[in-house]
Amino acid sequence: MTSQATTLACSGLDVSIADIQVVLGLDLACRPGEYWGLLGPNGAGKTTLLRALAGLHPANAGAVTIAGGSLAAMPRRQVAQKLGMLQQHTVYLFDANVLQIALTGRHPHLGRWDRERAEDIALAESALASVDLSGFSQRVVTQLSGGESRRLALAALLVQQPDILLLDEPTNHLDLRHQTRIMELTAAVVGEGRTALAALHDINLAARYCSHVLMLEGDGAWRAGPTNEMLSAERLSSLYGCPVERIETPTGPRFYPRSEGVSSAP
Repeated sequence: MTSQATTLACSGLDVSIADIQVVLGLDLACRPGEYWGLLGPNGAGKTTLLRALAGLHPANAGAVTIAGGSLAAMPRRQVAQKLGMLQQHTVYLFDANVLQIALTGRHPHLGRWDRERAEDIALAESALASVDLSGFSQRVVTQLSGGESRRLALAALLVQQPDILLLDEPTNHLDLRHQTRIMELTAAVVGEGRTALAALHDINLAARYCSHVLMLEGDGAWRAGPTNEMLSAERLSSLYGCPVERIETPTGPRFYPRSEGVSSAP
């Protein structure tokens, strides 16, 4: 799959939710071929920022653009042709089958009265295979496990074929094998000239797969840059409020919390 090169950018972006200031004056450009990791402690507003970049949460100030055009001015169908978002939680309430859900990714590309064509179905079957759901096409989605539901949601996003992928905890509910599979699959899509921004809790997944990192440091503060410049034991210790140590491995640095012991409760 190939796609037109598209940059997701924002300038002077202020985003908040309730009494949490997520970012102040965020200037960012996520370019084709870049895989961004979004890091920050629980409650920092990673989901809210992704939703703001998708046009689903209002910004207090600033602008978001896709390929230089204002996101706010684009019809939602046009946005969905360029940008897709994997939400943090995957819940299916209706007894559709797996193939039907995967095919929802084609909706932005079809006319109001169009039906899916053979090539759409083939694309959906290919996406299901890529997330290890071959043979699941007729399975009722309400009978899937949490991990299977998560992988189906990603398959639908791949079927959508957006230039920009916003991923909210894409490895949520996945075992180690499928965490690696999903990160490698996303990296391969980025390698085709697309852009991805993924909110992650696992620092080491960001260290291994992401080319760039955006950190939400609290109270609107943020920091962004290439992964090898951004990830350090000192910076991560400050970000998460706990001591982090760096360990060198043949495939690059890895980061782990350093135990300092916990005193017993009174």
